[in-house]
Formats: sequence, C-alpha cells, structure tokens
Amino acid sequence: MPKNSKVTQREHSSEHVTESVADLLALEEPVDYKQSVLNVAGEAGGKQKAAEEELDAEDRPAWNSKLQYILAQIGFSVGLGNIWRFPYLCQKNGGGAYLVPYLVLLIIIGIPLFFLELAVGQRIRRGSIGVWHYVCPRLGGIGFSSCIVCLFVGLYYNVIIGWSIFYFFKSFQYPLPWSECPVVRNGSMAVVEAECEKSSATTYFWYREALDISDSISESGGLNWKMTLCLLVAWSIVGMAVVKGIQSSGKVMYFSSLFPYVVLACFLVRGLLLRGAVDGILHMFTPKLDKMLDPQVWREAATQVFFALGLGFGGVIAFSSYNKQDNNCHFDAALVSFINFFTSVLATLVVFAVLGFKANIMNEKCVVENAEKILGYLNTNVLSRDLIPPHVNFSHLTTKDYMEMYNVIMTVKEDQFSALGLDPCLLEDELDKSVQGTGLAFIAFTEAMTHFPASPFWSVMFFLMLINLGLGSMIGTMAGITTPIIDTFKVPKEMFTVGCCVFAFFVGLLFVQRSGNYFVTMFDDYSATLPLTVIVILENIAVAWIYGTKKFMQELTEMLGFRPYRFYFYMWKFVSPLCMAVLTTASVIQLGVTPPGYSAWIKEEAAERYLYFPNWAMALLITLIAVAALPIPVVFVLRHFHLLSDGSNTLSVSYKKGRMMKDISNLEENDETRFILSKVPSEAPSPMPTHRSYLGPGSTSPLETSGNPNGRYGSGYLLASTPESEL
Repeated sequence: MPKNSKVTQREHSSEHVTESVADLLALEEPVDYKQSVLNVAGEAGGKQKAAEEELDAEDRPAWNSKLQYILAQIGFSVGLGNIWRFPYLCQKNGGGAYLVPYLVLLIIIGIPLFFLELAVGQRIRRGSIGVWHYVCPRLGGIGFSSCIVCLFVGLYYNVIIGWSIFYFFKSFQYPLPWSECPVVRNGSMAVVEAECEKSSATTYFWYREALDISDSISESGGLNWKMTLCLLVAWSIVGMAVVKGIQSSGKVMYFSSLFPYVVLACFLVRGLLLRGAVDGILHMFTPKLDKMLDPQVWREAATQVFFALGLGFGGVIAFSSYNKQDNNCHFDAALVSFINFFTSVLATLVVFAVLGFKANIMNEKCVVENAEKILGYLNTNVLSRDLIPPHVNFSHLTTKDYMEMYNVIMTVKEDQFSALGLDPCLLEDELDKSVQGTGLAFIAFTEAMTHFPASPFWSVMFFLMLINLGLGSMIGTMAGITTPIIDTFKVPKEMFTVGCCVFAFFVGLLFVQRSGNYFVTMFDDYSATLPLTVIVILENIAVAWIYGTKKFMQELTEMLGFRPYRFYFYMWKFVSPLCMAVLTTASVIQLGVTPPGYSAWIKEEAAERYLYFPNWAMALLITLIAVAALPIPVVFVLRHFHLLSDGSNTLSVSYKKGRMMKDISNLEENDETRFILSKVPSEAPSPMPTHRSYLGPGSTSPLETSGNPNGRYGSGYLLASTPESEL
C-alpha cells in the first residue's frame, strides 16, 4: 500500500470523519464491496434498526409451506397454452415428431434458464427490477421490461378468462346453446340462420353470439357488453386473489392448481371410452419425421418452452423471492419443468382422444350426406345402379362400403366426377384439420362435447378448468408486476394492486370491442414474443458473462449446500445464449419475410380469411414492441454516462481516527482487504456471505444483520446506503 495512502495518514484522535468509499479507496487496490461481509448501516442508529427490521429475512412474506410454493409455480407455468397451444403445435408439426425438438430445447434452454431465475430470485430475495439491478446495474432495465411484458400479457390473458366465464355460465342449460343452429323467422317461414348454416353451430356461436365479431380490425363495432361484464368479473376475481400478495394468492393456488388435474383425469378416462379415441391418439403420436428438420418447427418449439415455463416474465423470480435461502431450487426447477411437460402431454392425449371421437362423428356425417347425394343421382338416372356394389346397404352404410362405392364411381365417371361434388370422407382428413389456439377450445372441443352424454356437466367442468388454469397464470403475471414495483418503490401493496386491476380493466376494453379478438391476436402472437426473447437472452448474459458463471455457481453452492451439475455451467455460458440468439434472429427474419396478420371472420362468407394488419395497426404493433424493450437501452445509457446513479458513488464510511488506526504501509497486498474489514489476516471473512439482503432505492440497511452497533467485525464503519440500492 502506498505510504501516502489515506489509511496510513490516519492519526490517533477522537475526531469523527465521513469519507466516500471512492475517496477512501482511491489509492488502494479496489475492493469489491459485494464480496465483503462488512456490516453496513445508515448514519443514524434509529434508521439502522428500522432498516434491519424491514429487511430481515424473516420479515419478508414467505410461503406457508413448500407445497404451496410448488403449486404456485405450477399454477403460473401450467396455463391455457398447455391445453390448446401445445396440442395444436403437435398436430401442426408432425405429431410425435414435435416432441423431439421440444424436449431437446426444454433440456438445453428451458430447465437451465428456469433454474437460473429460481436461483437469482431466491438468492437476492427481490422482484425482477431489484434482481437485475443487483446482478448488473447497467442492465437494470431488464426488470422494467419484464413488468411491461407482464402488463401486455395480462391485458389480453384476462380477456380469455372472461370468454371462459361467458361459456361457463352458458353451460348450465340443456341442450347446450351451441349444439344447434338458431332458427329465424322470415315472414311466415322459419329458416336456419344463413351464417350458421354455412359454417357450424359451434363456430356460429363463437363468432356471432359470444364475440359478435366484426369483419376486420379496422371495424371497431363498439363494445360487446356481454364480454365487458365478463371481463369485469375476471378482473374482480384476479384482484381478490392477489390483493394480499402471497398471503391470499397462496391459498387460492391449492384449488386453482390442483382442480385442472382432476378435470383432465376425468376427461382422459371419459375420452378413452369414446368411439374413435384411439384413432385420435394414434394420429397424434404417429411421427412425421421430415418435420424434425424444419427450422420453423424448432422456432415454434422454443417459443412454446419460453411461454410454458414463464421465462422472462418475472413471475418465477417473484415467487422464488419469497423462499428461504436454503430452499433446494435445483430440485424445484426439475420438478416444475417435468410437471409442466407431463401436463402438456396429458392435455394433448385428452384433446386428441376427444378430437378422434369428433372426427369419427364428422366422418359418419360426411358419409350420410354423400350417400344421400348418390341416392339422388341414382333416382334421377345420373348414375347407373350397376355402379353400386351388390352388398352395399344404404340403410346401414359403413365408411368402408362408402369408400368402395366412391372409388368405383370415381373410376367409371372420371371425366364427370368433379361435377358430382362427392367427398372422399377420409378420417385422416378430419384429424388433420388444424384448429389453432382459442378455436381449439371454443369451437372444436365444445363441438365434441355436444355429443357427450350429460354434455352440460362436461362443459361446466371444462370451462371451470380453463378459468382456474387462467387464474393461476394471472396470479403469477400480476406478481411479475406488483412484486418488483412494491419492492423497489415501497408503494402500498393493497392500493397498488387494486389500482393495477382497475387500470388493466379499462385498458382491456380494447379487447372486448367487436374487433377485440384481432387485438388479442396482435398481442399474443407478436407484441410479447420478441421482447420476451430479448429479455431471456439478456438475463442469461447478465448472469453468465457479466456477473460471472463461476461466481454464480459458487454462490449457489453456498446457498444450496451442494454444487449444481457442471451441465448448467456450460448451458448458461455457451449453449443457451447461442440457441436463443439463433431463435431471435429467426424470429426477426420471420417477421420480415411474412408480414404480420390475423384470421378475420367474414360474415357474408361465414368463413375465415387471412388479412394483413393495416398500416396503423403495424405502427401500433411496432410501438408495443419498442415500449416493451425500451427500458433496457434507456437504463443502460443513463448508467453508462452516469446520468442515473447505480449507487457506487454514494457509499460512505464513518470512522473515528483514534480507533484501531495504525500504519499499514508494510502490509502485503493480500492483507489490504482484511485491514479494511478490521480483521487480522487469520480472521479474514469468507468472500461469500452466507446471507445478504438486497435493498431497494432509498433504503438503508445492513448487508448482513448483526446486533453489534459497531459492526460485525468491530470496525465501527457505517455506510450511508448500499451501492446496489440506488436506481
């Protein structure tokens, strides 16, 4: 240490001195305050005590039990996407072949990053804003971006819960209102509604009775009052569930997380007993191996992994921050990931068992309709009866008999066959009809349930399951917003939570217009996906490359009591960032090659038509993506140019010159840190604290609590505020 060091110049006196750490260590070797176990506090003893009480680990709300916490993580990660998006992607991307890229990406991206979020939340015990500000202050904008993405997702996600509430109440009648087309009066005649006759009863009920949808996103059509009321009910339920934080939401999770599995089990048993269920399951698990090499399949699988585990939203971090620091989050990551995957497969089995039943029903209906056409042609002598095999009985016509008859007619009447308008009625064609997202739940599945015995009971159970699945995810999404804001800005919990729900309800009116479903598509498919991918990449980089993978692994070792597998080191350091960079590039290219659009329901045609977003909608979409990602570069620039303090220049030390001061100019370099901590070399503290609490902005508290007013090591140093606490 230089002889002109401030430390060597201290004299034996009782004078009180306060110096900034920057000045104190200006001529010394830099000391990483984050690695020290120095007991820090505010300038006043009263403030120190209050801060100690506030940030004591036991004072932070905690889960009542490990089961409650696991159910909360499961409730957040297992959502509506497991019920309709995963089965749709399986159907679209090669059946069982889709499971291969999904499993690979789950192992190399999903589980490592899920473990990472669980670990940082549990270690630092703060929401996403505090966590990423602590890990890397210049990337502190990650937490704010996570909050914005959570807001975007919550806005439209609760609308889907509102749709489920509408169908839930409509299910208490027999027959179900979507089982038959409505009949309208045309003078003295009763005719079937034309829009319904051209499509189907369930399709008509969804688009016309439930959504009353307009023909395009440009046609607002005003508010749908039925869905507005359902949205109000949905936000009221969510508000009551989260208003007390985990004290209220934790109790809700016992039902909302477990009830869906009861319903899925009931549907699986019922589905396997349906005629044609095996056809649907075999169709699902029959792999189309060529799909495994399609880059689009891998991109969609990676996106599904992100959404399935809730990566980047902040909800995982928020829930984990209420854990004790010795909780085995490594086991939690593997358990929740497995349960999530198991739920997706279970839901896919249920969906394809029921859709196999529906496909058989629709195939039989097709056979009957086309047989009537053939009988008409036979009666008008358009077709000769010699074309009909002698064993065919039109009163009990099987699919096999129809196919034989169809092939004969197609061979003999090859030139005029297209004019006959006959359909092949293949079961495979019915099973191959892909119904995406909400259409799978509100059209295909509801239509299948109309053929169930006691169909209202199954409909009530199904939509109650969707409500609970959505509620569990919404609780996690709200935690991703409220926990970091409350931790950082110390706003009143109940007031802020209620305010968020009220604000979100009024903004959510955008989605209950007659054109609202098209805005749901915009938010669901585009506005959150790209920012979310960027957030997850930066989270990985912040921990693995800036904070340091070795350092992080060492902290995990001390926190967990064992060293995690080296597998995670290589995934965090190399594999996961590379895979996510490729995914982000592919997503950007996809947006450039295929302009964003939506499926519009055209009333006159009673059919869907794919339309591109108009210019104003594209501008809105770009604005949403920019707003979600903007905090990241803004915070980075502000802190890089010191326009926003990261707290490093506000750290100060108070000491008495006459206390334990000595000339240490002859100390070895390795002893300097030990002197600053007032420890002799043999008593040097461990570089990793066993527990360290993180402070939000404006807070003053010790990094490690102690009853000794002069500091844990008797140095008497007092810090005005901690570096990581300044935003």
